[in-house]
Amino acid sequence: LQAAGKKNSFNLLELTEAELEEQFVRGDGPGGQATNKTNNCVVLKHIPSGIVVKCHQTRSVEKNRKIAREILQEKVDLFYKGEDSDIFKEKKASERKKQEKKRRAKENLERKKHFKEMQQLDKK
Repeated sequence: LQAAGKKNSFNLLELTEAELEEQFVRGDGPGGQATNKTNNCVVLKHIPSGIVVKCHQTRSVEKNRKIAREILQEKVDLFYKGEDSDIFKEKKASERKKQEKKRRAKENLERKKHFKEMQQLDKK
């Protein structure tokens, strides 16, 4: 659910600031001194559901706050709506598409293999 931004078209549950608990902590991972000295990692907790999101995708605190809220909104929507959630439906559709693509690639590979075998037989 990291691809936040295109989810605006979905009918997601709204979050109020009163339901959120926000902290700024030091991030981890590569980045050296820039990461070790700045508190630009956002930890956002939705108090009613207990869902926690940690976002350290950019160096900007404001961008991380925005991304964290979008991710949390998607997770809360999924938590409350379950299979009725637009996020869940999008994920399932993407999964089906990926499986279909794999199946077609496998069939294509088998067809090519069969074709090469037929060519070998024709040469003999």
